[in-house]
Amino acid sequence: MSARRARGRLRRPAHAVSIALAAGALSGFCLTACRQTTAAAPARAPVPFAAVRPDVLLVTIDTLRADAVGFSGNARASTPLLDRLAASGSVFTDTHAHSVVTLPSHTNILTGLFPYQHGVRENSGFKLAGTVPTVATALHDAGYATAAFVAAFPLDSRFGLNRGFDVYDDSYPLGADPERFEMAERRGDVVVAAASKWWNDPSNANRPRFLWVHLYDPHAPYAPPEPFASRFPNEPYLGEVAAADSFLTPLLQPFLDGREKPAVVVITADHGEALGEHGEETHGIFAYEATLKVPLLLWGDGVPAGRDERAAGHVDIVPTILARLGLPRLPSLTGHSLLEPAVPGAAYFESLSTCLNRGWAPLRGALRSRWKFIELPIPELYDLSTDPHEAHNLFTNERRSAGELRALLPDEHPWPPAKGRTTSEESARLHNLGYINGSAPAKATYSEADDPKNLIDVDRLLQESIQAYGRGEYQRAAETSRRAIAKHADSEAYTSLAIALRQLERGDEAVAALREAMSKGYDTEQVRRALGLALSELGRPQEALDVLRPLAASDDAESVNAFAIALMDSGDLTGAEAALRAQSKATPRDAKTQENLAVAVLRAGRATEARDLLQDLLARNDRLPISWNTLGVARYQSGDRSGALTAWQRAVELDPRQFDALFNTALAALEAHQATTARRALERFIATAPPQRFAADIARARQLLAGTGK
Repeated sequence: MSARRARGRLRRPAHAVSIALAAGALSGFCLTACRQTTAAAPARAPVPFAAVRPDVLLVTIDTLRADAVGFSGNARASTPLLDRLAASGSVFTDTHAHSVVTLPSHTNILTGLFPYQHGVRENSGFKLAGTVPTVATALHDAGYATAAFVAAFPLDSRFGLNRGFDVYDDSYPLGADPERFEMAERRGDVVVAAASKWWNDPSNANRPRFLWVHLYDPHAPYAPPEPFASRFPNEPYLGEVAAADSFLTPLLQPFLDGREKPAVVVITADHGEALGEHGEETHGIFAYEATLKVPLLLWGDGVPAGRDERAAGHVDIVPTILARLGLPRLPSLTGHSLLEPAVPGAAYFESLSTCLNRGWAPLRGALRSRWKFIELPIPELYDLSTDPHEAHNLFTNERRSAGELRALLPDEHPWPPAKGRTTSEESARLHNLGYINGSAPAKATYSEADDPKNLIDVDRLLQESIQAYGRGEYQRAAETSRRAIAKHADSEAYTSLAIALRQLERGDEAVAALREAMSKGYDTEQVRRALGLALSELGRPQEALDVLRPLAASDDAESVNAFAIALMDSGDLTGAEAALRAQSKATPRDAKTQENLAVAVLRAGRATEARDLLQDLLARNDRLPISWNTLGVARYQSGDRSGALTAWQRAVELDPRQFDALFNTALAALEAHQATTARRALERFIATAPPQRFAADIARARQLLAGTGK
């Protein structure tokens, strides 16, 4: 059989190649935790030390609004488990996060420090220093068995939150295709099942246990499982919240029923979700109450029942746990135990994602006595006691109050803080989860034109571009990216445009867009890598090598892969294989490197070795369509015709846009005298393959189809 070459998906994207078939430092500032005594919150005596320390469960539900639970008074919400815990526990009704994205907010929770103290300011480019103590390190030192089970990539162990945990389970799915916009997360029931198995492990019976469970389900995109999808057809976000509540039932219900011995349970969210308020669809841009205010519930032995209207914050969680257990307070702590008398003060918050990734103005602020100040080029001041939805900016009329709160902000130099290096894998995974990623040239000052309030339409366009791309609407994705660039250019917008253009078979335009980005100061590794890959796809490997050569020694796996692809396309298979083997040794979990290494080996004529590499990779993750496509080639060249057909069919099943695999399915089926299978594959290929790129193959497919009797 003479079969065509098998590419990766869609015009051989950045990480796929073609193959011929048949051939912290801590620093103290002026803020303390925000406290105020109210009539509804009587002072409490310290809880006495317990001779036998109780178990501790910390549950963080990602992206959970304060008003999205039944115990907040939301009649539409369905959170029966959390509501039962709230009925017999302490509910803090005025709790705020200090960050509005996952990694820094969880770092606040686990360290009891504000972001400017522990140094983790964004989801990418930051890692918690090994010198910063956490609740896990403190409890581990006190003899606790400690474990964490997290649901999504922003809490990957690489970011430093794993210290102090005997077990840190971050085994969410790892893929090999950053451009597929697949979520690097696992569903809550899977997380809880793993956590429950550890909790019930007899080997932990001789020590008190500390368990942190993180659920990601309410995070966008909202796609609740049944029966919650049917129960919330018009409010899928609430459906996700309801699902999260149900997922926690096997873990927490035994405490309510008395089947588990008493424990201390802390439940909160890392941040909320805007759901369109103030023009923000999700979170990570503003710090209004929709994303900054969070639920906080304490339950268990030694925790009094009732609703507490005192101001509380994430920095109070660690002091509360340590005080309840009778353990020494960490000297670095900023907050105060919520089981002790209130302490007046102010709390800090910030949102730096758009600043560090897009060059927008940095946002930070302070909360005190229900007054909220937001420092931006267009500053804001709100009286939350009378204006909880922040509809009336009082800054002009209340400059003295604003000035007092502004004076509480930490004096940081430089401001905004510098972002560390982000690998392409991290950027891609965070992008796939809906988080802003990119880089922006440094700015000395910010004007009103840089204020996020004046740029929210740009974010809306970029989110629309991502969503359109995920639906396969590449023309719309390109158009919205261009509109975003026209309003406020940044590297994220340019790379989004280039990806969409490549899918539209307009590689020359993608190259032009990326060169324009570089000329405007966005000569970043991300942009340079995208340009090199676009040139490789256009059959211009020498130009690609010129662009990518400065990245050849990068410690970024995606950059090394891009350089190796250009080497392969230029005919240097030995150089490509050497680069990929070195990178595979450095990052053994990186699926894309192993995938491309198999391609290099296959091109070098070692089909059996390539087959083994791919089968090993697919044994760890069987949902990699490019790997299945390449495995089909390796099997075919190894003489396994039946196995090749199975692999190509699996590639198309996972990704209908694997057009090379689809065409090879038809050819292999014809060879195996499976006329019906061949006819269906040919018809589908003719109907769906991009006509410009596959013109010759479509013509051949028509001839083959005619030969099958159609």
